[in-house]
Amino acid sequence: MGLNTLASRKKTGRRHPLASAALLIIGLVAAGGASAAVGTVANAQPAQSSPHAQQLTEQDGAELFRANCASCHGMNAEGTEHGTSLIGVGAASVDFQVMTGRMPMAFQGPQALQREPQFTQEQSDAMGDWIASLAPGPERPAEEWLDTSQVTDEELAEGGALFRINCAMCHNVAGAGGALTEGKFAPHLRDIDAAHIYEAMQTGPQNMPVFNDNNISPEQKRQIIAYLHYLDENPSVGGFDLGALGPVSEGLFIWIFGLGGLVGVAVWLTSRPN
Repeated sequence: MGLNTLASRKKTGRRHPLASAALLIIGLVAAGGASAAVGTVANAQPAQSSPHAQQLTEQDGAELFRANCASCHGMNAEGTEHGTSLIGVGAASVDFQVMTGRMPMAFQGPQALQREPQFTQEQSDAMGDWIASLAPGPERPAEEWLDTSQVTDEELAEGGALFRINCAMCHNVAGAGGALTEGKFAPHLRDIDAAHIYEAMQTGPQNMPVFNDNNISPEQKRQIIAYLHYLDENPSVGGFDLGALGPVSEGLFIWIFGLGGLVGVAVWLTSRPN
């Protein structure tokens, strides 16, 4: 009987019902770790300032471009099958893409991801000047449109209205960002440099529409920047933001806590003796 008992305890060779789920979880964790490692490696070498950086010229910018960007955009920025033409995009587009670290891209994907810039500001300016020399395009914004220190409360309110009308459908009313189609997304707008906000409106990077001066004037762009900086300093103006996901989290909160509380009160009342 002892041998029969031992034999009955031997494994049958059948897989445990939770084995597949465990393998799936392990695979997802491993894939996420590998993606994070790639991003860390890509961000491991941020740009360092050079003592001679301020002496860079358009020709220096051309050489930097051809050494780092020509494989996708062509030797003369004419574009290739791997990258679009940059003729006519202007210095503003170069500054936005390079100084937010979106270019050069770390890897091909639905859209370029923000990371540490790989070039100094002086190197980016030199490349932008060379790109601007090829054809007219949006220029880097003047400092007067980036200075929000003198924006009045009325102008700040106008900036909030402009943002909700033109930007909130993608970036969320609180600037928290949101998902788009085909794996793309609208990034969050918290703690973003004023120049990059202005340049994004000017150039319409990736999935964003272009808001030129005929659509939104420089004064209005400054008001929008002031509103976004106001959100940086006051991240939850109306109270607990519930993740700033809008009606999704708010509706879930009402269903769980609001209706749940009403049901609890009703049960308590009906359980009381007459």
